[in-house]
This record gives sequence, structure tokens and C-alpha cells, in this order.
Amino acid sequence: MTGPALAAGRRRQVLRQAASVAVATGAYGVSFGALSVAAGLSTWQTQVLSLLMFTGGSQLAFVGILAGAPTAGLTAVATAGLLGIRNGLYGLQVSQLLGARGPRRLLAAHLTIDESTAVGVGQPEAAAGRLGFWATGVGVFLCWNAMTLVGALVGKQVGNPRTYGLDAAAAAAFCALLWPRLKSWDSFAIAALAALVSVLVAPHAPAGVPVLVAALCALLAGVWRRAHQDPRPPHRWSDEETAA
Repeated sequence: MTGPALAAGRRRQVLRQAASVAVATGAYGVSFGALSVAAGLSTWQTQVLSLLMFTGGSQLAFVGILAGAPTAGLTAVATAGLLGIRNGLYGLQVSQLLGARGPRRLLAAHLTIDESTAVGVGQPEAAAGRLGFWATGVGVFLCWNAMTLVGALVGKQVGNPRTYGLDAAAAAAFCALLWPRLKSWDSFAIAALAALVSVLVAPHAPAGVPVLVAALCALLAGVWRRAHQDPRPPHRWSDEETAA
């Protein structure tokens, strides 16, 4: 897939956004590393898990369950899988943007996470979206795994990183990416409804289920007639329309 080339200034803007998200999200990797070794995994097991699974929510859920019940391996896998379902939903939209084939498509699938998807589809131009996706995905992958190793090596000495507030960094970065897309009362109401539903469901459902229920509510609200009165969303890339 090709399109108009990005101007140098616009390219730097996208890369700065990707770098800021990668650093903020990657910093939380130290928490996963520390929690993983505290749950009984070795340093190399922690690192391999982070490299191969590479979806923070699923990783934290996995080690969290192992920490409470070391024999609950199947439960940990099932919970991590539930949380990872959302990445498959992201792939439906990201694949249209990237148009990747062969090994590049496999790499794109591995890098499809909350942050890379949000930066990619949040750009008004397709070329900027592709750059944002790849830069954010690679940046988060490198920062997250580097900080995971740091957490696994020194975690026992520094204690639980959540006491430093690092668990809020990734959520804050994601909210910052979401906020500019709330351009109408409809979109704001849908986001608020999804957040409320996830909060209400969370105490009564396994990890991963609240996210899926909230996503379902947002999808149902999206087909409501008034939702179609929203301004054109950023994921309708302007340069694709120009090229057409």
C-alpha cells in the first residue's frame, strides 16, 4: 500500500508521539518483571514470556494468577487469552491500514497492541498511520522488554513498582491518545458508557471479561442511529481519499 509521502515536519511529529508513548508504556515493564519473579518465574522465563506474549495486560494477569495459585496454570492461560482477544479486534482495522503481507504481516500481528493501534488509527493520513503504528509498536517492544529485564533483575530490591505509580503510566498514555478522538457528545457518551460498564463488571468477572463487555457495549452503541452523526473519524485516512 502506497500513498503521498509525509513531509519531514509531519514525520517528526508522528515519531515524537510514538516515542513518548513507547517510553511511558515501556517504563511499566519494570513492574511486570518484578511481579513475575515474585510470582516464582525465573529471569529467563520472565523475559521469554515478555518477548513472545508481548501484551502487557495479559502478561500481568498471567503472573498475577500464578502468584496467588502456582498450580493454576490453565486458569492463567485462559485469563491471559481473554485479555488478548481485544488485540484480534484491533487487527481487523490495522490490517486495512498496513496492507502487510507475508512475514511483515506476522510481525505486524505481534506488534498489534493498545498503543500501536491507538497511534496508528489516530492519524489523519494513511502514511502517518502506518509510520505511527510501526514506530510505536517497535518502540514499545524494545522499551517494554528492556524494562522487564531490569525489573526481573532488581525487582526484589526495589519492592513492588506499583507503589511508585508506574501502573498508571500506560493507562494515562492511552487516555491521552483517546481524548482527541472524542469530538462529539455521542463519542464521549459511548466512551463514558464503556468505562462505566467495565468498572461495574470488574468486581464480578474474571480479568479480561470487563474489557470485552465494555467493547461490546461500545459496538452496540456505535450502531445506534445518533452515533452516525459523528464527524468523520480520523481513521478515514484523508490521503487515501485523495489518491482515490
